[in-house]
Amino acid sequence: MTQYEPVIGLEVHAQLLTKTKLFCGCSTAFGSKPNSNVCPVCLGLPGALPVANDEALRLAVRAGIALDLTINQTSIFARKQYFYPDLPKGYQISQYEEPYSSDGHLDVEVEGVKTRIGITRIHMEEDAGKSTHGVGGDSVVDLNRACTPLIEIVSEPDIRSSAEAAAYLRVLRDILVSIGVNDGNLEEGSFRCDANVSIRPVGQEKFGTRAELKNLNSFRFVQRAIDVEIARQTAILDAGGEVVQETRSFDPDTSKTRSLRAKADAHDYRYFPEPDLPPVVISDEMIEEQRAMIGELPRTRKARYMSEFGLSDQAASTLTGHPDQVAFFEGVISTEGTTKIDPKKVANWMLTELQRDIVTERQQIHFPVSPAQLAELIVLVDSDKISGKQAKEVYAGIVKTDTSPSTFVKEHGMEVVSDEGELLAICEEVVAKSEKQVAQYRAGKKGVVGFFVGQVMKATRGQANPKMVNQILTRLLEG
Repeated sequence: MTQYEPVIGLEVHAQLLTKTKLFCGCSTAFGSKPNSNVCPVCLGLPGALPVANDEALRLAVRAGIALDLTINQTSIFARKQYFYPDLPKGYQISQYEEPYSSDGHLDVEVEGVKTRIGITRIHMEEDAGKSTHGVGGDSVVDLNRACTPLIEIVSEPDIRSSAEAAAYLRVLRDILVSIGVNDGNLEEGSFRCDANVSIRPVGQEKFGTRAELKNLNSFRFVQRAIDVEIARQTAILDAGGEVVQETRSFDPDTSKTRSLRAKADAHDYRYFPEPDLPPVVISDEMIEEQRAMIGELPRTRKARYMSEFGLSDQAASTLTGHPDQVAFFEGVISTEGTTKIDPKKVANWMLTELQRDIVTERQQIHFPVSPAQLAELIVLVDSDKISGKQAKEVYAGIVKTDTSPSTFVKEHGMEVVSDEGELLAICEEVVAKSEKQVAQYRAGKKGVVGFFVGQVMKATRGQANPKMVNQILTRLLEG
């Protein structure tokens, strides 16, 4: 596309990891029986008054700091008024003119090109319920999600491609998950995105008319939906038509967007300050407390793993993509009572053998062995007590058990034979019985050494130290 330039802004709704809702004590547990986690407050019954959740505020502040936003120490909640079956009060408690944070940014990289995406604001708000259509020919509403605490992260319209949009979302999710603010679960809707998409002639400063794509719940769908919408708007303009400002949905089965309703502007929601809630006041102490809880962010940790440990970009990205991966990796390399472990070996084990056996449940990663077990296994190989091949057998034997690798090795008689005298005698016997192969070796056919190694391994039931065997055989064969 050369005639038009896409202009994209994203609105991300991230559910805060609290046990209770934003303005009441109902549970936020996912998967409960429909309409079981509700009370007069989240049902919007007359006379019920909201009380703000302090933990939600703390998590929101942490997110704002991590994304380099300015924390506004006084902000207010507002009523955003619209009418929909899953909004029982007829309005949503949100923030608008005075959000708790503003003016941040996020750096992303696509195909080696780095771009800074501005973040207009992050504000707190309550979620709506969930409408499900076509159930026995009817539409049903589950209000368990109503009043669940969210932060809405509103980007500047700085994104110029669907690939940039997907990269932005991945980096954003990694940060929120790493600081313990959000679980990053797109399937359950706790991390979801609306995309505002417009196009304009290349070189034009004025924005085109935008369409909003609602509730995109996978990075792949975000990218596809934006590309489809860009193509739709391009076709309209090329045909001499005008793009209409509206809200649209994306159907992944047909790869098409379809109109849902006319897109409202801010004044259509008739915002006004929420009279039942006092202003939100954020103290200096809370800001510093949450700043201290952020720790090393994924991008910084990835760069450190690459420079300090020599890991590849792909390995470092995988290991820093989830806090559970980070905790396991760092748990292995810092295991007490072991010699210094090569982080590259740890990464290799995690990304090959362990990767096949990990179980992910509700965005938590469960590993098949403990950090201490993997550390001990690597040390056994490094100290030549078992071979690399045997290490895989030991690993298979200790998966999902508390058995230590050393215990497994002893119980199964797997310890490597590293006694030089014993190995010398075996090698001498193998060489003495293999006159034809000795002649071939001394005639220059060095590859035949594999034959001798195989015979020694056979004689020791695979337990000979391969390094020592090669050294001894070389001495014998070279005369």
